[in-house]
Parts: sequence; structure tokens; C-alpha cells
Amino acid sequence: MLTTTNAIVLSKLKYRDNDLIVKCYTQQLGVVSFLLRGVLKSKKGHSKAAYFQLLSQLQLIIVYKNNRSLQAIKETKLNTIYTSLHSNVLKSSIVMFLSEVLSNTLKEEEKNETLYSYIETTLMWLDTHSEYSNFHLLFLLNLTKYLGFYPDTKNTDYPFFNLAEGKFEAKSQGRYSLSGENLTLLKQLLGTTFDALSTVEINAKQRQSFLSMILLYFELHLGSFKTPKSLLIFNQVFN
Repeated sequence: MLTTTNAIVLSKLKYRDNDLIVKCYTQQLGVVSFLLRGVLKSKKGHSKAAYFQLLSQLQLIIVYKNNRSLQAIKETKLNTIYTSLHSNVLKSSIVMFLSEVLSNTLKEEEKNETLYSYIETTLMWLDTHSEYSNFHLLFLLNLTKYLGFYPDTKNTDYPFFNLAEGKFEAKSQGRYSLSGENLTLLKQLLGTTFDALSTVEINAKQRQSFLSMILLYFELHLGSFKTPKSLLIFNQVFN
């Protein structure tokens, strides 16, 4: 069956000498993995391989077979040409980090138009803006909406947030109760759009602390979630 779909590249892995295995989040079919045979063999193949940079937005014509774990691509086109996402060092470190998080969290082999649209539009926002130091924090927080554990926004005046329960509380419930700077920042980000992000002023240490907290939040709500391997490099580059 031939299927045409938009797709966002989540990961790629060299296989044998000349092949690539690429995992994409597609608009029509959810998460799909592809085997690109011989793509690293020739110069022409290398230019094709360049399409599959992390979080690239593509249009694919897929030869889809239900019983196959690795699908084949008949045709590839760039859907969006980024101006800075892969050339700016800081942005490309965000791309590396978020692609690993998305690869880790997106498992469904089914269509989810709203989630696809969220990832697509926010990546285009990042590509075109110069104030983005808190982008990854809001991106991850908003991602929880689509994964089913967005914080309950009732009682935001309460002095604690329970990470395990995903709600604000009047009293501390132990090790997963959030307070202090991270709580203040969470309340700020819950009411913030990407366009208003530059008004959220925090330093590198606070940013790192909040990121650790939100990754713990993912771990508590997604049994299979692992801390991204790129976190250490990301923190070094970004701070």
C-alpha cells in the first residue's frame, strides 16, 4: 500500500555498512521505522541521507506493509526548510535532546493529528526565534497534555505540587511534593505561551533544576521513560 504522509525524524541509526534505520513520527500512521538500503553508499545516496537529520520535517511516500517492522520509503521531500535549527549550536543541542525525549515517549502506531501539529508548529517557532532559552521547558510541559498527564490547574494558589499525582496541594505529601523556585516557575509556565516565553526570567541553574524536575515528572507518569543520554551534553552546552 502506498501512503503519502508528513513525517518528523525522531532517530537514525547506521545499520551494516551502507544502510540507515530511521524512526519517524508520521502524521498519518504515528511512529514508523524505516530501513533505507544503500543510502550511505553513493554520493547521491548521501544527499538523500541528509534529509534525515533529527527533527527534520519531511513528506514521505511509503510502501507500507502491516506485517513488517521496518517499512520502505519510495520518495522523500523536505516539507519545511529550517533556517537555523541544524546550524545554530544551541538550537541543534535542543534538537538532539528533544528528539531523544520524543523517541522515548512516542510509541503509538496510530494517527494523532493534534500531537503532530503541536510538534510541527513548535519546531517552526524555535527555528524562527532568537529568544528561546526556556523553549525546551515549555515544550516538555505542554507535551504532557498530549501524553495524558498535564498538571491539574485547579488550586494553583496552593503551596505544593504533587509530581506523582499531577496536582496542587495544600500540604506536602513527601518526596514528590514540589515547592520553592521550581513551583514558582511551574505556575509561571502553566500560563505562558511560546511568544511570551522571553518574559520568564530564570538563570542557568534554575533552568537545569526545573528540567530535572520535569524529567522526573515524565518518569513518574511513563513507566518506560528513561533519562535522555544527551542530558549531560545538553546541560553543558546550554549552560
